[in-house]
Amino acid sequence: MISSDIIRGYNDTFILALLWDGPSYGYAIGRAIRDRTGDQYIIKETTLYSAFTRLVKNGYITAFPGEKTHGRPRTYYRITDAGKQYYLEKCEEWQTTRRVVEAFIHED
Repeated sequence: MISSDIIRGYNDTFILALLWDGPSYGYAIGRAIRDRTGDQYIIKETTLYSAFTRLVKNGYITAFPGEKTHGRPRTYYRITDAGKQYYLEKCEEWQTTRRVVEAFIHED
């Protein structure tokens, strides 16, 4: 399993990538992150919902009520145009980060 310290800066990118495909809710997003990484990264629920709060506050996603589960509506999230732009910026940042780190990795 990958250290959450290493990946923390990319949680927003993961969430935005999943929401680019369409609206979703917290549990499904957390599960999709786990599935896409082959269980190598399991995002903590508190980390996930902190990211949602930050992304909504910054205008990168919107929240809206969906179907009811256990008597209350499930909260869904949708990426905004600003969120799509931010996602593309984070992807460029990742490419630069990868090149910098690879400059120090020995491939023996």
